[in-house]
Amino acid sequence: MTLIRAKIKVEHTGEELEVMFNPEEYSLNRDNNFASQAIPGLSSPLLQFAHGNLRTLEMELLFDTYEKLTDVRDKTQKLIKMMEIDPHLHAPPILNVSWASLQFRCVLTRAAQKFILFLPDGRPVRARVTVSFTEFVDPEHESKQIKRQTADYTKVHHVVDGETLSAIAARYYERPELWRAVALANELDDPRRLFAGQALTIPSLPYTVEETGEVLL
Repeated sequence: MTLIRAKIKVEHTGEELEVMFNPEEYSLNRDNNFASQAIPGLSSPLLQFAHGNLRTLEMELLFDTYEKLTDVRDKTQKLIKMMEIDPHLHAPPILNVSWASLQFRCVLTRAAQKFILFLPDGRPVRARVTVSFTEFVDPEHESKQIKRQTADYTKVHHVVDGETLSAIAARYYERPELWRAVALANELDDPRRLFAGQALTIPSLPYTVEETGEVLL
């Protein structure tokens, strides 16, 4: 079976760095950010999706020039240089990390060098470099790929004679104790004073409250 080496390519110049040794492992990470909103009377705040974060790729690369008795920093510097600001882009270059099925368009955000073998004159000949890449996504490309619709954050409810906020909360949230969310959204001074035909804004609650009082997805 043919050995395929991992490569790091500068997108706009085509300059390519082939790693000396393939990494033993790599990790892909992804997370989301959520904002919390406190609602009086609840044991915990409601969570609202804020935004997604970009994926990150992390790996450790080994560089070794012991057999040639040359300074290993001449090799590692080619990688570190990918973090420098390109004069034409006014920013570090966009990279493409490829290794068999792994294809990752990114920028190099962190590189930690650790030198572990030296010649008698002190020159390092072996180094481990822990690198972190952050995914690069063009906003225009994402908008074309993902057809988002405007979120329906609110609804309008018209009060009928004798109706209470608890009943309204039970209708929309299936939990009458969430009436405070409606009261806050409409800035009601006295939640008990409703009149027939009154238009109330019903805020969208993306999370439901179970019997335990915990806010769950």
